Amino acid sequence: MGDPKAFLTVHRLEAGYRPVHDRIHDYSEVEQTLNTSDRRKQASRCMDCGVPFCHWACPVGNRQPEWQDLLYRGRFEEAYRILEQTCDFPEFTGRICPALCEKSCVLKLSADEPVTIRENEAAIAETAFREGYVKPVEPVRNGLKVAVVGSGPAGLAAANRLNRKEYTVTVYEKDELPGGLLRFGIPNFKLSKKIIDRRIRLMEQEGIVFKTGAAVGKDIPMEALIGEYDAVCLAIGAEVPRDLPVPGRELPGVHFALELLGMQNRVLQGIDLPPEKRIDARGKHVVVIGGGDTGSDCVGTAVRHGAKSITQIEIMPAPPQGYNPKTPWPMYPQVLKTSSSHEEGCTRRWSLATNRFVGQEGKLVGVEVEQVVWETPAQGGRPQMKKTGKTEVIPADLVFLAMGFVSPRQDGPVSQLSLATDARGNIAVDASLFTGTDKVFAAGDAVSGASLVVRAMASGQKAAREIDRYLKKQHER
Repeated sequence: MGDPKAFLTVHRLEAGYRPVHDRIHDYSEVEQTLNTSDRRKQASRCMDCGVPFCHWACPVGNRQPEWQDLLYRGRFEEAYRILEQTCDFPEFTGRICPALCEKSCVLKLSADEPVTIRENEAAIAETAFREGYVKPVEPVRNGLKVAVVGSGPAGLAAANRLNRKEYTVTVYEKDELPGGLLRFGIPNFKLSKKIIDRRIRLMEQEGIVFKTGAAVGKDIPMEALIGEYDAVCLAIGAEVPRDLPVPGRELPGVHFALELLGMQNRVLQGIDLPPEKRIDARGKHVVVIGGGDTGSDCVGTAVRHGAKSITQIEIMPAPPQGYNPKTPWPMYPQVLKTSSSHEEGCTRRWSLATNRFVGQEGKLVGVEVEQVVWETPAQGGRPQMKKTGKTEVIPADLVFLAMGFVSPRQDGPVSQLSLATDARGNIAVDASLFTGTDKVFAAGDAVSGASLVVRAMASGQKAAREIDRYLKKQHER
């Protein structure tokens, strides 16, 4: 701990966003960076707590106090070496992680000024790439082969760890390019796809093979993979979006969120799309149903299209600002979050249920919503929603459903294996991540349901450890 009193004299300083009037005209990353001096000063605020709650809260187990101190001292390469031991892709999590570590930082709990851990992580990673600290290392191969199905955060983490354990790894991806949700679900203004490409190139240089446009379960039978490889890891995500089966759902103009986000990212990538796959919000009234990050991403994308108006609605009540006594630490704080997209122009409304989509002559013109209240039963338990009868129609030419995801698609690998699934359709596995089908393991959102990128990465790491343990046991016989 280089400066034991820095937390008393140095206040939290975030890099912030590019000016609104500038950023809404492009898809470049909105977040700015601090200069090296300020970044090191921010790292000095870490108190090296006796019980590092930041470490406890991190799904991948980052050792934040260690690399914060090294960053403060300007020892970037050493900081990166410690960081990469626990986090496969700090350049991703340093940009898009909700920073569970910061929610548990002692300076958050005591003074509401947590260390800028996420930004510091991104700074270490970018310095490491810029200064050439990140170099490909191709391990000596052990003669065993593993297939990873899916190249989202769970699949990439599993592939990276297995490759470092000397297995020959091939990653199968059904889409045009690797990255999964990172590439086709998260807007460029939050995560530049050049950052993904840089990491994929490094993984390829280290010997990992990526096969894109390869839909396992459709184009490639699962039996073929099981026969060819010593183990298979399913990291296929939870891609089935939650639908809203109300009257008018069939009207043109009602889309799932990823139809917009995936389309926009493909256009920016230079991928040709047929006209029927393109969505343009320019000059239109847009309604986004769902108050989470995906809904926010739709807002930011619609802003950049030049939408006439954007309304984001949420069925739950508005959370409090700053602190929520109903979700004290160590619970995740349910508080009002204002994203960069919200700052760019959007009307946000809460406690609204969607009754129907309104059409005229087969064309979407609005969304009928009804105010609801949430009441806690006298005997306790979860709050219950009650409709009030107060309805209105919000004008809408486009609607995007951003209400989360429920399960993996059932027409891929799952359909060709007798895999147990839970009530929501996710792959049901035991603590070892073994699916019950010989040589087949599962990881990420396909198992847990839709969750955070960092949790998917942690699951991919765990799957790699279990596959390594399984294969070593098999070949000891």
